[in-house]
Amino acid sequence: MLFIFPLIYVTSFFVALREVIKGNRQGVFLFLIFGLSIYTTAMSVAFVLGLKSFIPFFHIFKEVLIIGTLILNLVTLKYLPRLHLIDYLILGFLLYTVIYAVLPIGGQGLGDRLGALKGTSFFAVVYFTGRLMDLREVYIGKYFNYILVLTIAAGIVLLFELFFYTHLQTFTGFADYNFYFFNFEPTGSYGLTSTFESEGGYKRFASFFSTPIEHGTAAMMALCVIAALYTTDDNKFKINRIGLYALAASFLSIFFSISRAPLIGYFIIIYVYARITKRKFVVNTIHAIVGTAVLYVIYLFTFPADNTSAPVEVLMNTIDFSNPSSAGHVIEWIEGILSIINKPLGLGLGSSGRVAGSLGDQVGGENQFIIIGVQVGVIAMFMYIWVYILFIKTSLKWLPVLTGKEKKVCMAVLLIKIGLIVPLFTSEIEASAYISYLNWFLSGLLISILMQRGSHQKYLAYDY
Repeated sequence: MLFIFPLIYVTSFFVALREVIKGNRQGVFLFLIFGLSIYTTAMSVAFVLGLKSFIPFFHIFKEVLIIGTLILNLVTLKYLPRLHLIDYLILGFLLYTVIYAVLPIGGQGLGDRLGALKGTSFFAVVYFTGRLMDLREVYIGKYFNYILVLTIAAGIVLLFELFFYTHLQTFTGFADYNFYFFNFEPTGSYGLTSTFESEGGYKRFASFFSTPIEHGTAAMMALCVIAALYTTDDNKFKINRIGLYALAASFLSIFFSISRAPLIGYFIIIYVYARITKRKFVVNTIHAIVGTAVLYVIYLFTFPADNTSAPVEVLMNTIDFSNPSSAGHVIEWIEGILSIINKPLGLGLGSSGRVAGSLGDQVGGENQFIIIGVQVGVIAMFMYIWVYILFIKTSLKWLPVLTGKEKKVCMAVLLIKIGLIVPLFTSEIEASAYISYLNWFLSGLLISILMQRGSHQKYLAYDY
């Protein structure tokens, strides 16, 4: 039965590739949604099925499709598009990091530097692939609905995991695959990695995603898509049955992945959505809940009880950074910050992040910004941060102006960027193909929309 995962992965790639070659560039969404979401599970099952020699080819499917689509977009351009400040920053980031890969900077070899470059900067290639597409040729509602279908499917798999109280990854060959290809030894109580368990012995579930963190983040992004898809131009929220199922599945996923950063992002998205759509009751309710929660936390720390329940203890240990996971974040942050202070131009690609982890030579980590800063220095790190700030600022400016599917893309990107802020501080988000590719492809599509409209509406031209 598990063979269906590599089958879906391979099929979605070739279907998407066929559509792109035929000129239907929006077909790339099929692979971004259905292929990348099950990427690690598909590779793990393929490993178990004895397809070890094919896996290196499966690995590059995503790069081949994105680069191929980008090239086709470039060669079929009818005119040179006007560039946005975000375009310049992302292009500058890419070129700057390429220099670190080409020159012998740092202690890693060329192969490891190129691998780290892909993990650090390939989002720029994905961004420009979406940037050079025309929204008029994209049925965005259809692909947003596909994300809802994916979210429901993830919820169904999660229900089976909960019923049997067993991780899907126990049966997919997850540990063997990661050890063979990435040198990651099994850790934790369940023979997977420590991220599949939480303090207090609770299992954290990933459904068919690579980790519980990716599972939770995907649920958070699904919430953004639901909000964008079912919000009308006059800010009314009209959801159908499929949307309700997807909303329930996203909540189930965010709850049982037990990933604190995506969970915080999930509720920040609800709050921001309520603010921008002027839902005062929801905003006031959230204010009341947060106020009550703050008072409760103050009470807990003022009058600690000897018989504190496990969930409350987890909450308290998270807030005071005394649990192993939170303490680990702090240690990695401090190590990374000290490295950036000592080497503001970076230690070189492959000195932090996933490549460094597989080589056993990690410096800093647990934070996307710090991982970039440790490797390629403060200049690239601040360019990356600036891009995120500009996306939020630009999306907020244009959201009241746009209508139809343009507004849906703008709202989705705005909410995704805001929702990802906390996870960016606690994990290497760009290492997740599904999260990173979908995020940046939609981001590129948004800037394409804005620049096309701005060229025809002088009064809306972006002011740097």
